[in-house]
Amino acid sequence: MRHRPATLDDAEAMARIYNEGIEDRIATFETELRSTGEVRARLREPYPAIVVEDGGEVAAFAWASAYSSRECYSGVVDFSVYVGRKSRDRGVGREAIEALIEASEESGFHKLTSKVFVENVPSRRLLASLGFREVGLHKKHAKLDGGWRDVIVVELSIPANLS
Repeated sequence: MRHRPATLDDAEAMARIYNEGIEDRIATFETELRSTGEVRARLREPYPAIVVEDGGEVAAFAWASAYSSRECYSGVVDFSVYVGRKSRDRGVGREAIEALIEASEESGFHKLTSKVFVENVPSRRLLASLGFREVGLHKKHAKLDGGWRDVIVVELSIPANLS
């Protein structure tokens, strides 16, 4: 298993993994599958994106995006992590998030945030083990398949960039 920065050549594998997360309804409110072109466009944004390879194949990815368009929040990024179905529970998600934290620090960001479905206990445990704090609950944050879902807001400060 190894991680590296994502490239445009990874877009097809990343779209497949992202779409598995959409189909499984475990990690996102999104319901429309993503194309390779949409993932390529996202990879052109100036935020860290990491892939984890296992056996030479992309098994997981984590990427950051803008938290807000307001300048005062330019040091804060939202992040997501997606793990391919056949690679879950094998440590690749941890590898992706750890590498994304490192890349975010190198890029000068001082905080990572995300929202996690309340019932996604494995993700919540993983994030807590990496130092993320659960800082709030958004009740009925959005609907998925016609039903309201709650999310937990998590954050991780990067001390090296807080000076």
